[in-house]
Amino acid sequence: MRAPIGHFDTAVAAPDCLDELIRPVADAVRHWRGSVPAEQIVHVDTDPEWADTAVFVEHYGRELLEQSANCVVVAGKRAGETTLAACVVLSTTRADVNGVVRRHLGARKVSFAPMDVATGETGMEYGGITPVGLPEAWPVLVDAAVVDLPYVLVGSGRRRGKLLVPGKAFAELPGAVVLEGLGVA
Repeated sequence: MRAPIGHFDTAVAAPDCLDELIRPVADAVRHWRGSVPAEQIVHVDTDPEWADTAVFVEHYGRELLEQSANCVVVAGKRAGETTLAACVVLSTTRADVNGVVRRHLGARKVSFAPMDVATGETGMEYGGITPVGLPEAWPVLVDAAVVDLPYVLVGSGRRRGKLLVPGKAFAELPGAVVLEGLGVA
C-alpha cells in the first residue's frame, strides 16, 4: 500500500497490522466506529530516532510539517480535582492551554501532565501519544484546522511508527470536541 501522504517504505491499513500497535490503539482500531472506515487509518513504520517533528520531516517529507499534529496530555485543576484531557493541534502551532483549554475544562489552572502521568494513564510511550485509543472518559480537544485536513500524521502510541488519519475522523473520536483557535502560532 502507498501512504496517502509522505514518503514511507512501509504503509499498512491499521486493521491489518494490529500486532504492530500497542493495546489501547489496537483496541480503538478494532472497535472503530464512525463515518471514516478503519481501513483508511494507515500505520507507517518509522525510525524511533527520527520521531521528533523537525527531524522526522527531514527524512519522510518536508510537506508533512503542514500535515502533522501533536497530541499533548494536559491536567486541569479546580477545587482539588484534576481532569486529564488531550489536545490535538497542528505541529506548527501550540495548544492554547491557559486560554481555550482552561476555559473549556472549567479549570482554574491547566498545565501539561507530567510524563509519568501521561504515559501511565494512556499506556503509550512519551513522544508517541496519539488521540486514537485514549481513555474514553477523557475530553479530546481537537483544533478545527486538524479536522479540515484530508490526512493528518499523528503518533501511533509508540515512538516507532505513526498513524495517517483522515482529518474528519478526529471529530468522531470518543470525547472529541472540535474547537476553533485551540492551536496558536
